[in-house]
Amino acid sequence: MKTLLVFALAGSFCLLPATAQQPASGTLGTIERLDPALDKLIPPGAVIEKLAEGFDWSEGPVWLPADGCVLFSDVPRNTVYKWKAGAGVSVFLKPSGYTDPPMRGQREPGSNGLTLDAEGRLVLCEHGDRRVARLEKDGRKTTLADRFEGKRFNSPNDLAFKSNGDLYFTDPPYGLPKLNNDPAKELPFNGVYRLAKDGALTLLTKELTFPNGLAFSPDEKTLYVANSDPQRAIWMAFDVKPDGTLANGRVFFDATPLRKGRKGLPDGLKVDARGNVFATGPGGVLIFSPDGKHLGTLNTGEATANCAWGDDGSTLYITADMFLCRVKTTTSKPSP
Repeated sequence: MKTLLVFALAGSFCLLPATAQQPASGTLGTIERLDPALDKLIPPGAVIEKLAEGFDWSEGPVWLPADGCVLFSDVPRNTVYKWKAGAGVSVFLKPSGYTDPPMRGQREPGSNGLTLDAEGRLVLCEHGDRRVARLEKDGRKTTLADRFEGKRFNSPNDLAFKSNGDLYFTDPPYGLPKLNNDPAKELPFNGVYRLAKDGALTLLTKELTFPNGLAFSPDEKTLYVANSDPQRAIWMAFDVKPDGTLANGRVFFDATPLRKGRKGLPDGLKVDARGNVFATGPGGVLIFSPDGKHLGTLNTGEATANCAWGDDGSTLYITADMFLCRVKTTTSKPSP
């Protein structure tokens, strides 16, 4: 019989196998350098450090400055974990994305993408509850958006705030047991949305088959969106118009030819202060110049879900299948 760890948050309890996750050490994979420009971003001698392991599918990391730690989702386990140097991994929130038991066959019920709002509150994409929600200081959750034109979202996946407070997010079907063919799917497309600061919800595009991770360029004039379709494994770039809508969608990079022999599809991504794009995809974290040149890859050897800047803004934390990892860089996140 497995020992169970009881965890309480805001008056609710959960049971978690005490052996669900373990600290890790050593390195993972290799760093592939395709262009000398990569040396200005990833110093020679850098390695992919393993920090923790034993997760089902780690996702959505975000740095929590107030506590000096990383939060990240384990989507199948319906849990947000916390990792802190010197303390290791602990449960931060469970359930994280599905609060209506029994599970009813959800393949990925928990939270996925995580971010912080301007007040430092955690905002989550919740697969099982099919919404974007905010975790309040007292532990309660507030639904920010769960429907478009009266129809339930598929399963919000990833999200990014614009500096004016508008929230952009994607809504593929990965939280539904039968994906696009699931009878519970109410919307006939998989969309990219903007939730304005005043609460107005806008569909920005429904042309991507499996929209996934997204991030803004430092000047917020470009929005990058991953498409995790095995047949069209691409990242798109869109112009962000003054009213917050999108225009001039074009392929930023096509990774479909790179899929052979490499795990993963275009998934989460972040941008550094110089406009370089760090995007999880075939092989690990692919690094692109602002003009779309592939400079190299943090090749984890695992299907790699997402990444986020942390510490002083120069450490890249990476969720790769069962692992939480990090790489020390010589670049940094964009300034607020």
